[in-house]
Amino acid sequence: MDTGIPEELKERAYRGICTKEDAALLLGAGPFELFSFADELRALAVGARVTYVRNRNINFTNRCTGTCRFCAFKDNKDYYILSPEELLAKVREAKETKATEVCIQGGLLPDVDLSFYLGILESIKAEYPEMHIHAFSPMEVWHAARLSGISVKEALLQLKKSGLDSMPGTAAEILSDRVREIICPAKLKAGEWVEVVKQAHTTGLPTTATMMYGHVETPEERIEHILTIREIQKETGGITEFVPLPFMPYNNPIGEKLMKEGRYTSPGTEDLKIYALSRILLHTHVDNIQASWVKLGKKLAQLALHCGANDLGGTLMEERISKSAGANNGETITAKELEWMIRGAGRIPKERNTLYMGIKEPVSDSQREVPGYEASE
Repeated sequence: MDTGIPEELKERAYRGICTKEDAALLLGAGPFELFSFADELRALAVGARVTYVRNRNINFTNRCTGTCRFCAFKDNKDYYILSPEELLAKVREAKETKATEVCIQGGLLPDVDLSFYLGILESIKAEYPEMHIHAFSPMEVWHAARLSGISVKEALLQLKKSGLDSMPGTAAEILSDRVREIICPAKLKAGEWVEVVKQAHTTGLPTTATMMYGHVETPEERIEHILTIREIQKETGGITEFVPLPFMPYNNPIGEKLMKEGRYTSPGTEDLKIYALSRILLHTHVDNIQASWVKLGKKLAQLALHCGANDLGGTLMEERISKSAGANNGETITAKELEWMIRGAGRIPKERNTLYMGIKEPVSDSQREVPGYEASE
């Protein structure tokens, strides 16, 4: 059986016009042929550098009105809500580690409107105006707008005015209403997610884009999800990176059901195929494909750098959502270890900011020997 990739398909990939049928053929190709071609396109798009960002995750509450059946983070009995002082203390700690970004998300609180989110932004910007605030998923924005009785566009404009710099493209899960009805029936529909993201872009707020795979979706629905991201990018150009996220099956109803059927986390080869497919389908449109070291583990994340990925995400400092669902790869990592991982994969490490601008050259080994370097890290 021929497991190669047809030359005419490769030509369409070079031009950024692969079809659904092409994607299905790619998934049926031999894994090493697929990985090699994705790596070739990665080299064409971004060269040998692999980026990372110094950042901190802040989850301001684990209380949530949502009914997502894949979530292990929500706790409506023994919940917490960070006070403004606690939140600012976390930003202060991030600043002390030379973080350039704070990523802020939380559960959907039942009794707050947009003013709650605006207050978070304004308090941070008042004390740390230079800190990039990457915050509030499309679901959170949609929720805040609805509770405030205003349009999503108006909510986005107010958030931007109060200091929001960019948005995480989370809450995407799989952009299929069939899937969403099973795993997150109370969440915004696929088309609503797309509309919030496009409105963010037209407001001047860049976003990332994610895909949580490995639960109840079909291969075709994965393909359609990636192609939907491509269509958004063709229209707006506002997506900075695409982040495939393998489903964590522990401590949540969907995962428990799958494990009873003998299914656990997605196999490593399948994960790498998703990264490769993402690179190929998004070529010429979204340059940056991020491998999550939290979800994949550090060694598989290194291997993903040879299968289309070119970014390892951030230092994080704390990570609660994946950990609660069974991820055991750690909550924090230093910039030095990320650089070590990247060099170990045969790539050139470069520190970036949230928007992939102002990328810094890596520190050389000789510089590391300069007295005082460790303290500056």
